[in-house]
Amino acid sequence: MNTLIFRTVAPFLTALMVLFSLFVLLRGHNEPGGGFIGGLIAVSALAIFGIANGIPAVRRALHFHPMAISAFGLVMAAVAGLLSMVFAVPFMTGLWIYPVVLGVEIPLSSVMLFDTGVYLVVVGSITSIALALEAEEDI
Repeated sequence: MNTLIFRTVAPFLTALMVLFSLFVLLRGHNEPGGGFIGGLIAVSALAIFGIANGIPAVRRALHFHPMAISAFGLVMAAVAGLLSMVFAVPFMTGLWIYPVVLGVEIPLSSVMLFDTGVYLVVVGSITSIALALEAEEDI
């Protein structure tokens, strides 16, 4: 499946799918979606990119080892939960702040921090598994 058309379209399709995965992540705490499904969409994009260009291209595109991405996401999710304990509310209680940037009030929450952590855990762990399986096939 390494045709010229597929290799040409794959980078554009990958970029579009990653953008859609970020959209799903950002709307997830208000509507259906979130970190898990957004991460799966991003991994699907990386899989398409890997099929078209090979494992080394995916590793170069990630810039970090997939398990490092997963570990960072796990730390983010844990911090989101422990943050509520610092403010003496039950574990995993959503906390909100409202900073003003350029005159626009932006609501930020610990829920979004947790969702982003889940997104990174899914992207890192599933990508690591997929790359390991693909590398085994090459031997």
